[in-house]
Amino acid sequence: MTPELSSSGSEYLERVRRGIADRTRIDTRTLAVFRVFVGLLIVADIVLRSRNFSYFYTDTGVVPQWLAQDLSSDGVFSVYHYTSDPTVIAALFVVQILIAIQLIVGYKTRIATILSFLLVISLDHHNPLVTSYADVLFRLLLFWAIFLPLGERWSIDAVHADRTPRASVTGIAPALILTQMVLMYFINGIHKRESELWTGGEATPLILGLDDMTFLLGETVRTFPTLLQFGGLTWYYMLLFSWLLLLLVGRQRMLFALMFVGGHATFAVTVRIGAFAYVAWAGLLLFFQGQVWEDGKTLLRYAGLEPARIADRLSRLERVAASVPELRIDSEGWREVKSAVYDVSLAVVAASLIVVLLFSYAPVGAVVGDDVRPDRHVDDVASTVSVDQPTWTIFAPHPRTTDRYYVFPARTADGDLIDVYNERPLSYDRPHDELQQQYGTYRERFYMNSVRRGGSSAGNDAPDVLAEHLCETWEEEYGIELTHIDMYYVNEDITLETIDTPSERKTDVHLIQRNACGDHEPEEIAPPPEDVR
Repeated sequence: MTPELSSSGSEYLERVRRGIADRTRIDTRTLAVFRVFVGLLIVADIVLRSRNFSYFYTDTGVVPQWLAQDLSSDGVFSVYHYTSDPTVIAALFVVQILIAIQLIVGYKTRIATILSFLLVISLDHHNPLVTSYADVLFRLLLFWAIFLPLGERWSIDAVHADRTPRASVTGIAPALILTQMVLMYFINGIHKRESELWTGGEATPLILGLDDMTFLLGETVRTFPTLLQFGGLTWYYMLLFSWLLLLLVGRQRMLFALMFVGGHATFAVTVRIGAFAYVAWAGLLLFFQGQVWEDGKTLLRYAGLEPARIADRLSRLERVAASVPELRIDSEGWREVKSAVYDVSLAVVAASLIVVLLFSYAPVGAVVGDDVRPDRHVDDVASTVSVDQPTWTIFAPHPRTTDRYYVFPARTADGDLIDVYNERPLSYDRPHDELQQQYGTYRERFYMNSVRRGGSSAGNDAPDVLAEHLCETWEEEYGIELTHIDMYYVNEDITLETIDTPSERKTDVHLIQRNACGDHEPEEIAPPPEDVR
């Protein structure tokens, strides 16, 4: 090989290396904002979950510890599985908030990130019946964040380091967390390709017709079906081309990421699907590179705000941070051990991903027996620590086109008939004009979906536990003894013509389960009328 060809090959490889580095580069200021945002999301989640503390997180509620363990994967980690004492559970809630605050201020940041991750997955498994894709995405982002220098800037750790922070970081760890977001979007887009409702643009208007999910601006927005169709198609193609989030850099990447931010903002004010929009924002933050920060400084100057003054105010916070005890083992040997553990851990994770991809999608997976395939063992370990990849079928492949509400006819000891779920005289009519009002919190909708599925799933005792809970609480709280409870859910078929006219929808009723209180035997009570069966 001539020197010229050798030099040309080296230059080409160097360009490729720089190209990959530029596309996996995360600005450390962005990492700082991500750290704070993630910590705030943890605090907000704990506060919101606390509204249903007794109902969802203690043995006196509808998800006792034995049920949570039965419905969790074998061997999963959860500190909550070691106690059923409500006081200890409440204390763990407080501890999780305190560690999230530690993450926000960036004190011993990697330790705070690891502990936050362990507590987050612990709480998810403490009640798997109320989790959603938002919880899955959040714990995956938090897991990949363990390998990132979240405390490099604007943190107590940065003040203690007493050195000029790196402007950005690149490498395997940034690539993994960025790829996680792209993987989620792209797989979801591939699933949506299977539905003519998505490819034809009808999906979004129908989704916005779901009264049991829409709220705030949802009713207003769905009066513009043509705009919704255009927006739905745009979102569909954004998902299919989400890989551009990795390919683009600088302002182009920023603009494309902002399109996703805007899409999730629309969901946040129209569809009650929990924290998914906010978790997605956290992941999208990481795509904003250094150019964004320079442009931000320019905009501040146009607005009459001098970035130097803001930096001066931050320096005051640095003096406060400097007063916090460092509590660090300062030895070369310890630093080498930490570095080695980090490198080995990241290498194991990266190698595991390669194994899973190789055996899942390459022909080699078909010629190796299932009992010896290493990807099976990797999946088992990933499931144990809750970092296995789900199917990402969010509103896919086919969007739900049925509204849903619940009716639980119950017979009292006096022979009266009532609807104990909606706390009203027995009726199979809609309990609310806006069906999302039937749920006290958004997690109650996830829970009721689990109860509905439990009626036809072996090993899911959620309907039994809920029925027993209703039997007990109605007698304790209302002084009314119940003898029987039947559980039904009512579907309303949504079409483009009946989005705003629920009374014109075709309705059908489905039995979840029949239940009895005390020593009574289950029996059919107050079946739905013929015209809605």
